[in-house]
Amino acid sequence: MIQNILESQKTELERKLNELYIRREVEIKGLATDLINVIIGPRRAGKSFFCIHTLGGGPEKVGYVNFDEERLLHVKDFDQIIHAIRVVYGNPGILLFDEIQNVERWEIIVNRLHREGFKLVLTGSNSHLLLSDLATHLTGRHFATYLFPFSFRETMSMHSPNADATEKAQHCLDYIKKGGFPEIHTKNYQPGDYLSTLFDSVILKDIVKRHRLRSPGALIDLAQVLVTNMTGEFSVPSISKNANFGSTHTASKYLGYLEESFLFFSVPRFSYKMQEQKKFNKKIYCYDNGYFLSKAFTFSSNLGKLLENAVAVELKRKETEGSLKLFYYRNQAKEEVDFVVQHDMKITTLIQVCYSIAENKVKNREIRALINSGHELSCKRLVVITQDYEQIENHSWFGKTAEIEFIPLWKWLLADLQ
Repeated sequence: MIQNILESQKTELERKLNELYIRREVEIKGLATDLINVIIGPRRAGKSFFCIHTLGGGPEKVGYVNFDEERLLHVKDFDQIIHAIRVVYGNPGILLFDEIQNVERWEIIVNRLHREGFKLVLTGSNSHLLLSDLATHLTGRHFATYLFPFSFRETMSMHSPNADATEKAQHCLDYIKKGGFPEIHTKNYQPGDYLSTLFDSVILKDIVKRHRLRSPGALIDLAQVLVTNMTGEFSVPSISKNANFGSTHTASKYLGYLEESFLFFSVPRFSYKMQEQKKFNKKIYCYDNGYFLSKAFTFSSNLGKLLENAVAVELKRKETEGSLKLFYYRNQAKEEVDFVVQHDMKITTLIQVCYSIAENKVKNREIRALINSGHELSCKRLVVITQDYEQIENHSWFGKTAEIEFIPLWKWLLADLQ
């Protein structure tokens, strides 16, 4: 039976190798070493597709097993799976295990295979299960690579490279509404139904089933509250109240489940004092914009939220690569700056996101918050990301002067972020 399953998966793998592949911007870290490689990210972000196309063109044979297959989870002796791999693939130099976290005591099995000299590439859609267990059992012997849904740069590689500014802006508007999940762009799936089903599947399959939650209603309510309030501040007591939890402990635990399953991520408020930072509210974002229009309880597209979330996702992408740390900020005048970018020990960029600054009142509010916060944090690079306005302007506020860069979202997303 195991051999039949793997032969069926091999046929699927060979079919995928012939499908349209959009080259991803990331590379598998440490592929040339003998360390274990872990590809981690949201479900349906293209992890297995990325691995298959990255590894399939190399000199070594790849043995592929997808553990998102219930029949394989009942196998008691993992050596039976290894034997079936050898029968189906010969003696592959690389073992690619998809959604490995579904296997009970998977980390013990992986540890043994690694000691036996197998080169392993693992994919998974649960950050806590993969990274915490690997850290416990394979300290210093693995590389983690994060793969998100398509960036705007990656989606634009499907379009004409000669697109003008107007066309790029239109593609960007489409992108922030649909999101970046690959099958929406490569197979023209309707984002509403597709993403609603995917969102529910992650909750029911990756959280409720895995954690054996007896009453999933509270988790579903929490997810609904968070996606509707995307880009907003929250505290655990506030979401506990809004989602009708009996305790803040349960609310905090369920929030962790939603974050480790790559539905949401939170951004802390910046402070030079760690203890203060822990006490402050955080802001909540979705890993993909499409979830907002497919799941949020709202009667408008709310383009301002979509712009801000798109910026947050792009900065989070860079944070997982280790190139920056991400915060938001509230200055001494209680003015908010959407994003604080830290490189090493230095605050390098402050970013405001505003769909339109056509009204002077709105523009002045964003400028004032940046100038005051830039002065407090000793940061000179001040940026306002808009839908369509582009200019570099000098401004002053009560004796404080600053140069402020206004840039359209499409141009910022296509740039090489610092």
